[in-house]
This record gives sequence, C-alpha cells and structure tokens, in this order.
Amino acid sequence: MSSMNFMEKLLDLSAEQVGGVDVEWKALGDVVRTVTAPAKLKSEAYRTAGKVPIVDQGIEFIAGYTDEDIAPVEIDEYVIFGDHSEHIKYVDFAFIQGADGIKILSSISDNAKYIYYAFQNFYKKELSYKRHWSTAKETLIPIPCPEYPEKSLEIQAEIVRILDTFTELTAELTAELTAELTARKKQYNYYRDQLLSFEEGEVEWKTLGDLCSIGVGQAPVGSEIGEYAFVNAGTTPSGYVTTYNTEPNTITTPSRGQGGIGYVGYQTTRFWCGPLCYRIRSTSEILSTRFLYHVMSNAMQDIVGLANMAGVPALNKKDLVGFPVPIPSPTAQERIVSILDKFDALTNSISEGLPREIELRQKQYEYYRDLLLSFDLPAGRQEPEEVAA
Repeated sequence: MSSMNFMEKLLDLSAEQVGGVDVEWKALGDVVRTVTAPAKLKSEAYRTAGKVPIVDQGIEFIAGYTDEDIAPVEIDEYVIFGDHSEHIKYVDFAFIQGADGIKILSSISDNAKYIYYAFQNFYKKELSYKRHWSTAKETLIPIPCPEYPEKSLEIQAEIVRILDTFTELTAELTAELTAELTARKKQYNYYRDQLLSFEEGEVEWKTLGDLCSIGVGQAPVGSEIGEYAFVNAGTTPSGYVTTYNTEPNTITTPSRGQGGIGYVGYQTTRFWCGPLCYRIRSTSEILSTRFLYHVMSNAMQDIVGLANMAGVPALNKKDLVGFPVPIPSPTAQERIVSILDKFDALTNSISEGLPREIELRQKQYEYYRDLLLSFDLPAGRQEPEEVAA
C-alpha cells in the first residue's frame, strides 16, 4: 500500500473523531507555561558525543552533547521555540539548554505534541532577527471539545497519531532514497575505478598538454541575466549571462579557490567560462573529451596533488599540463564512456530527484496537518490573522 493510500485510509477511519466538533481557539500563551532551564551551556562547550544532549534554537534538532556535571531540564514533553530563529521543536527527553534564545514550553492540560503540531501549523514566521515570543505566544491554537476534556484529549491524540504516522513514513522514504543514492554512488565509483585501471603496458600514456587545449576564461561583460551558464570557481553554473565564450562538450575544473580544486565538470551546452576556471578539450583524434572527463573525475586526489594548497589553493597550468592520461583504443574509450555515462545518469537522476521527493513529501505532510487542524470556528469568531512577514 502506498503512503498516500495509507494516509487516506487513516483519514477516513478518523473522520468521525476529528471532524465536525466544537472548538475553542486559545492563544498559545494560555495553553502552555514556560520552563526555566536550571543551567545553560555556551556553544564553545558543545561536544559531538556525550551523555546528555544539548538543545538550542539552531536548525539542528540536537545541537551537541555534554558530559559536564550540570543539571538538565528534567524529562518531560516540551515544545521548544527559537526566540530569534523561530524554529519549533518537540522534545520528550532530558536535555541541557544551549546558550540563550529559546523558550521551553510545557502544556498546561492539553496533549503537548498536539500543541507542537498546531503551533507549527498556525504560527506565521516574521523572518527577521529580533525576539519573537511576544508575537508567537498570541498564535491561536484550536482546542477541540473544550467542554469535555477527556474527549478533547482523545481527538488530540488521534490527530497526533496520524501526523506521527506520516512523519515516520516520510522519514522512512527519505532514508530509503538516501541509502539508494549512497549505494549507486559506491557502485559507480567502483566500476569507474575498475574500468579506468590499466595494467603496465596495456595502454599508451600521454600528458594532458600533449593532447588538449587548456585555457582559462574571463569575467563576463555586463550584468544582465541571460540563457548561457556562467561557470567559474566551480563545475556547475553560478549564474547566467547573455553570451558565451566556450563551445559545448568541454571539461571544466577550478583553477583557484578553497574546496573546488580537484572537482571536474562537463558542460554539454555553450557557456561562459570565468577567470577562475580551466576549460579543457581534446585536440587529438586518439582521445575522446568525454573519456577524458571520466579519467579526470576518477583522479580528484591526483589533481589536488598537482595544486599549491598553501594560502589560497591554486592549480597552475604548468602543473596541470603534466597530468597523465591513458589512451586505450577509440573502441575501448567508447565502451567505457557508454557504461560510465549510464551510471552517471542514474546517480544524477537520484541526486536531483531526492530533494524533490523530500520536498513533495513535506508538502503532503503540511497538507494533511492543515486538513486535520481545520476546525470550524464558532459563530462570530474571525479566522486567525496572518502576521506580516
């Protein structure tokens, strides 16, 4: 059964419990109380491992760990609000508060995780650097069946169950897709290494300077946005310009900069090559440029070894021209390219599809959350107003 069908079944089974009930909209500040942490840790005291987790207002759920002998916030169910960052978290374990800037909220009488989901759904971020609690605490939270506390908690628990289920399904799918991508990358790297490993005397070796044109680009003229990719200190476009200075089917690799040396790209369309990027094309009938791309992609550490990594890393042309290139027969090159291109396409397809799939699942989750929390307002009440961004 697909996750969509499973969610629809859950919603059908729960419709009578979560729909058509009376609801009272209460300000968040009226349904929670703030908890003061007994101790706080500054960010420089965070560790990557330890006995007690640290929670702060950063985007990471767990900011770090500590073994220091300090009192934690006792184990319970909490909603954590980043007073500056506006990140909202749900915590059900003991933790140390990291630095300043969070509000630790404990539900007064309602389901804490329900409050967390409702707060996520109805809070409108202001997206500015200031303290936001004075606005956030006015966020209206729908409390179903307020006159019947037991029924209210039953409905809240059902909504939490459904949203927890969808959260788990989304996490499982993300883990599966990530594992698939990792496996495909390992497989691709293995076959690439095998296909490009040659025994002594099996093939002729020449240098990059013997077989290719190697040059750098220049800064684009003007600042208008156009259709041609601008490739500079990386291997993918950093912008788009109105003209080009390099033909397609060209290898690119950065000549300067931290973190880029060694990476290799292949441009399939006309593009503008910037001043921090080498453009490399085979000028020999015995070497395919696409085959060379795979050779260079498999030799990242060798390329890094040619560069001067002191100060600003620099890959000089006088060193790059000596890069060794194996020359199997044109037929062998074509076969190797065909195999590696298929792996390359599959890996890129998963790489590009993974964030899209995660985004779609997140939108589905937000849709169901909104649907489950869409209670009818009592007569005379207005819809909660959005806070201007």
